Amino acid sequence: MITAYNYCVALIFASAAAVYVLLFFISAPYGKFQRPGWGPASPAKWAWMLMELPSPMLMIVFFCAVPENTIPQVIFIALWLLHYIPRTFIYPFRQSGGSKPFPAVVALMAFLFNCLNGFVNGFAVFHLRDYPDGWLLSWPFIAGMILFIAGFAINKSADEKLRLLRRKNPAGYSVPRGWLFEYVSCPHYMGEIIEWLGWAVLTWSWAGLAFFVFTFANLFPRAIRSHAWYRVTFPDYPARRKAVIPFVV
Repeated sequence: MITAYNYCVALIFASAAAVYVLLFFISAPYGKFQRPGWGPASPAKWAWMLMELPSPMLMIVFFCAVPENTIPQVIFIALWLLHYIPRTFIYPFRQSGGSKPFPAVVALMAFLFNCLNGFVNGFAVFHLRDYPDGWLLSWPFIAGMILFIAGFAINKSADEKLRLLRRKNPAGYSVPRGWLFEYVSCPHYMGEIIEWLGWAVLTWSWAGLAFFVFTFANLFPRAIRSHAWYRVTFPDYPARRKAVIPFVV
C-alpha cells in the first residue's frame, strides 16, 4: 500500500506540472470557456457530482477503517467533508448552468484525479502518519486551520455571489462587483488555493502538499485566462483589478 501511495503522490506532482503548462494554452471547456469539439457530453450537474464523488467517499472509507481515530483525525475528515459534501451534492444543483453540456472526457479526467487524491490523502492522514491529540497545539495545525477556514470562507462566499449574479442575468455573464471582486477577478479560485494550502500545512503531509500544488496548477492558469476573458468581453472592465492575487497578478 505504501508503494502505491508513493507512486500516486509522484503522479499527482507530475500531473500538476503538465496541467499548469497545458492550461495556459488550452482552457478546460466548461463554464465561460464551453465550446464544441470535445466529444460526448452530459448535463453539467450530473457530471460534476459524479466526478467529485470519489473524494468524500474514499476519505470516509479510510476514516472508518481505523478502529479509533484521534481528535485531529476527526477534525481532518470534518474539514474535508465540509468542503466536499456541499461541493459534490449541493453546488452542482444550485448553479444556473446545471443543464449545460459538460464534456465526458473532462469529467473522466477529474474523476480519475479525485480517485488518486482521495486515496493518497485518506491513506496519509488515517494510516500513514500519527496525529496524537497534542497535534492540536502544534504550529502546523494552528496555522493550517486558520488558512483552511479563511480559504473556505472566501471560496464559498465568492461562489454564492457569482450564483446570485447569474440568477439576476441568466441570459449571459455580468461583471462581478463588490467585496474581493474589486481586487481580483476570481476570488473563488483564490479562496480554494488558500484552503488547500491550509490542508497541506495542518496535515503536514506529502499528500496534502501534492493536492495544494495540483490545485494551484489547475486554478491559477484558469484564473489568468478568465481575467483576460473578462477584459476582452467587457471594454469597461476595471483596469486595476488583478486575476487571482490582489495587487500582484
